[in-house]
Amino acid sequence: MMCRLRCGQLALACFSALTSFQVAASTDIVTLDWTIAETLIALGNPPVGLAEIPQYQRWVGADQLPGNVVDVGLRAQPNRELMAQQAPDHVLLSPLYMRLSDQLSTIAPVTALVTYQPGDPLWQRLARTTHTLAALNGDNASAVTLIDAVETYLEHQKAQLTGQPPLLVVQFIDARHLRVFGENSLFQAVLERLGLASVWEHPTNQWGFSTVALEELLSYPDATLVVVEPLPNSMNNDFSDNALWQHLPAVQENRVIQLPAVWSFGGFPSAKRFAELLSEALLTD
Repeated sequence: MMCRLRCGQLALACFSALTSFQVAASTDIVTLDWTIAETLIALGNPPVGLAEIPQYQRWVGADQLPGNVVDVGLRAQPNRELMAQQAPDHVLLSPLYMRLSDQLSTIAPVTALVTYQPGDPLWQRLARTTHTLAALNGDNASAVTLIDAVETYLEHQKAQLTGQPPLLVVQFIDARHLRVFGENSLFQAVLERLGLASVWEHPTNQWGFSTVALEELLSYPDATLVVVEPLPNSMNNDFSDNALWQHLPAVQENRVIQLPAVWSFGGFPSAKRFAELLSEALLTD
């Protein structure tokens, strides 16, 4: 089946506790991090500035954003003047962009939120980040509501998804190379909560994926392939020009699910989106 269901001297700290933020009645935030952005939106406190909005929409699968969110340029090279115009109370980064903190601290206090790193189980880190962001508005109840909604949905879907085949969740880098998601990944965490099995048991990086050549998928002839968009611009959506792909057993036996974009390094909103799309594909087929 081919189912197409669609982070010098500055105010910098890596927060992992709610008390790290001063509670405010309303907080304007600019962020370069898409995981922070999608979580803020889900908590009802969207950022006033976000980097690379078109790419955010493409990779996160967010067709629309709240109307007041301003694109502040590239994640690696944001427009500081435009960021300053938003008069944010905080600039939130992931550790990947901490090198920008000296520049951005002249605009507002800079905070790095660490989610994808070795340590506690990912689900606990996602919850910690969610509670920390909710504390910005003094609204911890919104974090509890979001997390409970996701976990309730996953538990409900688990009961519907019994007897499903083992899965291999991948995302194309180019026509011959893929990310395969396993331990430490958001996708693996969702699969586990849905009671679904992944056949990928090789070591993964801190973001939860291994980079492999396409031919390595030949070693998993019995797995159903789950392809997460977006696809590289150079690839046809139907893979018709990829001869090696066409020779994979799962492809020849119509055991392929193609899902719309889900941010693979996301938070609870992406976890729920992945669960919804995957559940719909499995149950429909």
